[in-house]
Amino acid sequence: MRGTDERTESLFSYVSCEARVPAGHPLRLIRAVVDEALEALAGEFEQLYARIGRPSIPPEKLLRALLLQAFYSVRSERQLMEQLDYNLLFRWFVGLSMDAPVWDASTFSKNRDRLLAGDIAQAFLAAVVAHPRLKALMSSEHLSIDGTLIGAWASHKSFRPKGEGGAPPAPPACGGRNGEFDWRGERRSNETHASTTDPDARLARKADGQSSVLAYAGHVLMENRSGLVRLACATHASGTAERDASLALVDRLRRSVRGRITLGADKGYDAREHVEGLRARGVTPHIARNDHKTKTGKRRRSAIDRRTTRHPGYAVSQVIRKRVEEVFGWIKETAGLRQTRHRGLDRVGWTFTLAAAAYNLVRLPGLLRSAP
Repeated sequence: MRGTDERTESLFSYVSCEARVPAGHPLRLIRAVVDEALEALAGEFEQLYARIGRPSIPPEKLLRALLLQAFYSVRSERQLMEQLDYNLLFRWFVGLSMDAPVWDASTFSKNRDRLLAGDIAQAFLAAVVAHPRLKALMSSEHLSIDGTLIGAWASHKSFRPKGEGGAPPAPPACGGRNGEFDWRGERRSNETHASTTDPDARLARKADGQSSVLAYAGHVLMENRSGLVRLACATHASGTAERDASLALVDRLRRSVRGRITLGADKGYDAREHVEGLRARGVTPHIARNDHKTKTGKRRRSAIDRRTTRHPGYAVSQVIRKRVEEVFGWIKETAGLRQTRHRGLDRVGWTFTLAAAAYNLVRLPGLLRSAP
């Protein structure tokens, strides 16, 4: 018998969001880890909020919502609020009941900015890494590091000479509000120019032969056993940003890890000063050798010699270090950071670090299933 196409609505509903989520859904495990990590940050949250006044969005719910935005590639916070309004899975993960009102998108964004002051993203990543379920999967002895460019939310037309004091560019010859500009023959560099819409963005390129873009630099310190992120940060993009961030992240790692460690990296990290800095910090530099002839015909000698390359572990690190590109691929494609929607180094770094924590969480169910 054919059923009738009729709406069946009732005045009351006795089914909760909890009952709608399957028992084996991956988000159940992720939420358990997230809840324990957020509980460890209760002290940091207390310092960011006043004792009196109107209650704001709970920081725990705010961070869970931002994790969902990364997990499911939600383009904007306005669209995230729309999803929270009708998506029962999202409501359950964030901690909203069936009939709880959803926040205004602008209010949500302002409450998110409050968490910048306490560097909550770094604290949350550290709490996730320290969780027993993830800690058992991670190595503290063998790591890899790499950096990538994150496109800034600024156009080349905003990259103006610093002496102009933020004056808008001259109107294009072809007319129109957003016409074409020709910079042929004009020297443009970070020393003489700056973006009028995002002053923290820098003109950079990843390699020779590629076009320069306004960008930030994102850096990830990955452990080699499971390919999870140990530390992450964002800096201004420059020719030495990767090596500078490498030493800074190693210094942060040394606060909790003792003993000798190995650090895999690509040829961009093969600079004598950087290699000596790693050795002084008790790090064995498993860096790809950058030994080649320059354009002038001179031979560039690598800072990595036989005392490092003769060990079998060096070859292993050269294979595993490339897995860091999987982290960057997920952060850019799924979490939506190929071009950031935020302006300013603080916001970009906060978002990049939270996306790195989301990467660890989204990989956790699969790693636990395959663990012996």
